[in-house]
Amino acid sequence: MNGTAGSSAQAVVVAFVALFAAVLPLPSLAAADDASLNQQLLMAARAGDEAGVRGALEAGAAVDSRNRIGDTALITACKRGSLPMAQALIERGANVRQADVAGVTPLMAAAYDGADAIVALLLAHGADLSATDRVGKTAMEYAAGEGQTAVVLRLVDAGLDVNRRYRNDLTALMWTAGYDRDDTAKALLARGANPSLRDNRGMTAADIAAQTHSMHVATLLR
Repeated sequence: MNGTAGSSAQAVVVAFVALFAAVLPLPSLAAADDASLNQQLLMAARAGDEAGVRGALEAGAAVDSRNRIGDTALITACKRGSLPMAQALIERGANVRQADVAGVTPLMAAAYDGADAIVALLLAHGADLSATDRVGKTAMEYAAGEGQTAVVLRLVDAGLDVNRRYRNDLTALMWTAGYDRDDTAKALLARGANPSLRDNRGMTAADIAAQTHSMHVATLLR
């Protein structure tokens, strides 16, 4: 009698486990596979492996997957200055406006790196010229501060007012003055940058150049 009862109970347990397994395993396994593919995509982007990026995308990786600091594969490609990788990701629908956790967009990353061709690609696909990161910086401020002249001019050509005011009423010319980027300052002046404008402290670009010992720009503005 006990043997029969035991067998019946065991049969019930087996049936319940089979039913449970039939309902639940596939979603969990799919999630694990997706996470693995997304990780492959991000690792390939970080390694500069264009073929690996394409392979992960073909296998089903989510193009806008993000790592722990919020970088997508596209942001990583922009930081590396890899045009082919950026093109491959945008072709697969990468969001050109997706920022990392610090608010840095692909356009800001490319502008900082001086990747002019990538900047052009991003702008052609709808990148936001006016986006700001968590500290309020824009792509123009990154480019001007780093002396990325080609990018600065491309941003102006894309529609940015050469005398636009940024944080603290700083202009792009003032940013170049603060970091002694004289080639960029010359280019901005040639496009109509006004050296007499003042920031919220009442300082001109020349004042900022003098304060920061940016002698090349100071001489240029003098």
